[in-house]
Amino acid sequence: MSGPRTPNRWLSKTAVNGSLLLAVVYMLFPLVWLLTAATKDAGGLLAGNAFSFEGFDLGGNLTRLAEYNDGIYFHWYLNSLLYAGVGALACSFVSVAAGYAFHVYDFKGKEKLFGLVLLGVLVPTTALALPMYLLASEVGVVNTYWAVLIPVLVNPFGVYLSRVFCAGYIPDEALEAARIDGAGELRVFWSIGLRMVMPGFVTVFLFQFTAVWNNFFLPLVMLSDQKLYPLSLGLYAWNSNAHAEPDYYPLVVTGSLLAVVPLVVAFVSLQRHWKAGLTAGSVK
Repeated sequence: MSGPRTPNRWLSKTAVNGSLLLAVVYMLFPLVWLLTAATKDAGGLLAGNAFSFEGFDLGGNLTRLAEYNDGIYFHWYLNSLLYAGVGALACSFVSVAAGYAFHVYDFKGKEKLFGLVLLGVLVPTTALALPMYLLASEVGVVNTYWAVLIPVLVNPFGVYLSRVFCAGYIPDEALEAARIDGAGELRVFWSIGLRMVMPGFVTVFLFQFTAVWNNFFLPLVMLSDQKLYPLSLGLYAWNSNAHAEPDYYPLVVTGSLLAVVPLVVAFVSLQRHWKAGLTAGSVK
């Protein structure tokens, strides 16, 4: 009798590596298309030669992008940086403060209130656009920067995630030691809690920065002045005109390529803060 058959490890590794390679190709395919398509003029794009570098004209596309309509594209770019940068930073601070409070303090109705926060995670943001527009109209901030900034300051998922991070990163002994040393609650949060939960702060920031940067429906509802548009809404307006005027196609593709840059920079520059164990050994 022959012994039990052993699995072919080489075949298993090949299958796993092959699957990972296919996943990477699938995810990078749109970016590769964007890189090559941004080097084409309208004729090259319509001819279906997007994947070739024949007729390389990236410099010309960038020049036309900067000059079109007095450089309104880069005005949209600054608007997106304002909405995403300020909005994500303020939202991360609010979320971490709320998550810290849910983790550290005991108060009446705490879990019920946290249940409402979790309920907010289940509500799609598109369903809230119309109520937020009506509220903004009552307050008088429609078609202003505040109409986009204020709604993104609160993120229920960010509060939930912050509470999870606080539970894992903030030991009660460190907070008690700070209180014994005479630190007030705000000082404890700012000097101890916020520093320890910085990986969670960065995680919430990146999630919210990406969400606000790609946000489309809220600006569409709130804004009518093109000078207040973010990139997502501005590129959509150009793409809508491209069916009648094909010269818009190179502007849309090149603008989309540049729009990816802040997301890549944010993830690459902040990824080191995601490493676990930053507070390991702080309490013995």
